Amino acid sequence: MTLAPHLDRLSALLEGVAPRIEVRQPPVATQTLAHEASSEQFLNLYLLTEGQVGFSMGPSYLGIVKGPAVIVCRADVAHLLETDSASGFCGLLCAKAVLDGPVGALLFSEFAAPHVITLEGVDDSLSHVVQLIASELHSPRCGQPALLSRAGDILFIGLLRHLIAHPGRSGGLFSGLADPRIARALVAMHARPQNAWTLETLSDEAGMSRTAFANVFREVMCQTPGKYLSKLRLAIAREAVKSGLGLKRAAKESGYLSSSALSRALARSKLSVNIE
Repeated sequence: MTLAPHLDRLSALLEGVAPRIEVRQPPVATQTLAHEASSEQFLNLYLLTEGQVGFSMGPSYLGIVKGPAVIVCRADVAHLLETDSASGFCGLLCAKAVLDGPVGALLFSEFAAPHVITLEGVDDSLSHVVQLIASELHSPRCGQPALLSRAGDILFIGLLRHLIAHPGRSGGLFSGLADPRIARALVAMHARPQNAWTLETLSDEAGMSRTAFANVFREVMCQTPGKYLSKLRLAIAREAVKSGLGLKRAAKESGYLSSSALSRALARSKLSVNIE
C-alpha cells in the first residue's frame, strides 16, 4: 500500500513569515509589566510556566491566567500583566516574535484579538519545550541565554502547530490549515505564489471539485480563494519593492502578469488604506 505524502502545513508559511524570536526575562522582583501600543509588526509572547497573572488589555481587565499557559498579543495592543507574588514573575518567559518576511502581515492579522492558550494536555513536543524552559527559569545553568533563545524558536513553532490543531470557530488562516484539503491549496499558494493559479488548479491541489472547493474555502477562511491569493501576492510584492527590487522583478516573484498590473494593485491598496 502506498502512503499519502506527509502534508507540511507550516514550512512554506514560516519561510514567508521569517519569524525572529527575541527572548527576555522580566526584571527581578517586579510585579507589573506594562506595554504601550507600538506601530511595529511583532507579536508579544508570554509563557507562564506556573502560578498566575492578571491580564488587562487597554482599560479592560480580562481576568486571571493560570499557568502553564501562553498569552499572545499584537504589538499594536496596549496591555498589562500583574502578579501579587513576592518573587515577581519568576515563572514567566517573555518573547518578541518579529515577523520580518513578506507574509508576516497575513499572520499578524490572525491575532487581531489576544490569544490565551492553556497548555494542559498539549502535544508532547510543545509540552517538552515548556518543561525545558520552566527548568531553566528555576535552575539557571551555563549557557542559559543561548538555550532560552533557541527554545523560543521551538516554542513559536509549537504554538503555531497547536493553533492549527485547535483553530477555534472564528475562521481564518489557522482554520484553513486545519482542513487537510484547504491546507493543500494554501501550502501550494505559499510555496509557489508566482504560479498562474486558477480556481480549477487550486481545487485540483485540494482534491475537490471547483464548486465544493470554493464553498469550503470561503467558509473556513472567511474570504474567497482569489481574494486570499491577491493578499498574498500583494504582501510579497510590497516587501520586494520595499527591499529595493524594481517593479518588474517584484511582479515576477509575486505572480503579477506585468509591472503595470502590480503598480495598479499597489495604488489600489494605498487608496483603500486612505479610505479606511
